[in-house]
Formats: sequence, C-alpha cells, structure tokens
Amino acid sequence: MEQSTYKYDSASKALDHLKEQGYTVDFNIEFDELTVEASDYEIDQLYRYEGMTDPADESTVYGIRNVHTGKKGVFVAGDLSLIEGKKRDIILDLELRYRNQEEK
Repeated sequence: MEQSTYKYDSASKALDHLKEQGYTVDFNIEFDELTVEASDYEIDQLYRYEGMTDPADESTVYGIRNVHTGKKGVFVAGDLSLIEGKKRDIILDLELRYRNQEEK
C-alpha cells in the first residue's frame, strides 16, 4: 500500500476519510492487538494537526494496517511524550518505520 501524509482541516476530517477507506478499528481502544504483534503492523497514512489558536493543541492521526490480515484501524494521539510505556514505544517504532519507507 502506498503511504501518504495528508492535509486536512481537522483531525475529525482525517478520521472520516480513513473510515471511508476501511480503517474501522479504533486502536486507542483495541491497542492490545498492536501490543501482541507490533511487527505485523505498519502505518499507511499519517496526519498531524496543530490547533490554529494554540500550537500546543496538537494531535496525530495514524492509519494503521496489519500487513498479514489487511485489518485496518486508526490511532489518535496528542503529544506522544505524554503517552507512557510500551504504547508509546510501539507507536514511535511504527512511525520510524513509516518515515524510513517514505524516504525510499
């Protein structure tokens, strides 16, 4: 799947677009799936949003897919430095792999 970084007016518009493309699992709720086999997942789409009135009001929307099953979902994060432990490590690893693929 081709990776993309999109620009939207808001995080909710990004989520609507991803849902239209079949990203239906909410990995904020079902994160255990990612924890078990994080290497089976990759980021297909990434969207960063900064609030117009407050740059600290930021969010990142990830379109994530299981490379073996094709199962797709989203993960939404505010400031990643506020996410602790294994969850942050997994998201950072997925994003690093995404960035490396983008550079190729």
